[in-house]
Amino acid sequence: MNNINWEAKLIKHNGVDRIGVYFEKRIDLIERIKKLAGVKWSQSLKVWHLPATAENRRRFKLEQLVSSTTPAEVVLQITTFKNYLTSKRYSLNTIKTYSEALRSFLMFFTPKSANELTNADVIKYNNDFIGRNKLSSSYQNQIVNAIKLYFNSVQDKSIAVEKIHRPRPEHKLPNVLSKGEIKLILDALTNIKHKTMLSLIYSCGLRRSELLHLKPTDIDSNRNLIAIKQSKGKKDRIVPLSLKILEMLRAYYNLYQPKVWLFEGQIVGTPYSEQSLQSVLKQALKKANVQKPVTLHWLRHSYATHLLEAGTDLRYIQELLGHNSSKTTEIYTHVSTKNIRHIKSPFDDL
Repeated sequence: MNNINWEAKLIKHNGVDRIGVYFEKRIDLIERIKKLAGVKWSQSLKVWHLPATAENRRRFKLEQLVSSTTPAEVVLQITTFKNYLTSKRYSLNTIKTYSEALRSFLMFFTPKSANELTNADVIKYNNDFIGRNKLSSSYQNQIVNAIKLYFNSVQDKSIAVEKIHRPRPEHKLPNVLSKGEIKLILDALTNIKHKTMLSLIYSCGLRRSELLHLKPTDIDSNRNLIAIKQSKGKKDRIVPLSLKILEMLRAYYNLYQPKVWLFEGQIVGTPYSEQSLQSVLKQALKKANVQKPVTLHWLRHSYATHLLEAGTDLRYIQELLGHNSSKTTEIYTHVSTKNIRHIKSPFDDL
């Protein structure tokens, strides 16, 4: 990588010497720095930082992290691509993700122009950039999605888009908590707002963004339903609302009186932030002494698995989660212990 610009300097974080690394916010660069031992993100300082060891001090005098200049042609291609995505009404997150992925791909081959790129270049990028930097297969999939859409819609050339291969799929099982662990986490919260937010994610199987974009009018207390509007894939759906969580919501609403969003930040009319919600979960895990690396999405996975174990038809779970394909929902059959627990080990007969 040529024409690199980054800034690394000694900082104090919680009274400890660390090396802060400042660079452009891009998915591929974040993926790369996350591979380094001891790296952490400081929400207060807005910087990635590492232990100030002699090795790291040497590393950041020599390593190059970020491309500082973007050629005019790359800027033009990305702008055109963004305009196309906007006109097709892709979500802001998708536009940002695809644009960053395309930028990484085009910058890798600079000064080679976009209309000179071939399928062989895609393979080279996968091997020499994604593979060498040990980036995730999910990031590689984002690159493939961006490249295919770009060459199908914006760049008029003869590249064989159908021959652009994806990484072999990773067959990872969703992480699931027991009902007892869920109860420990929720009971650890004393703030009614915090408790209501996490309880709602679990009780309705919500995605993080779905919770934070709820409005008070989305709660239908007469029919015990929540309307999830324009979620992933720009789809609307409804999910049932238990009487227990409805009582909690009423108590929360009477206390906080939210104006625009159901869960607002410190400034009235602004939604609660994703970082703050993650912090709420982190605090709950610490208080409950749960050692697992739980994320908010674990609560959604647990909701689906517990429904399946209770005998809920998989087709209904698919609707409740908002999955396009039943294959996505079927993964929960691999973590459900409903039938597995009744299988007798041949060891017992020895």
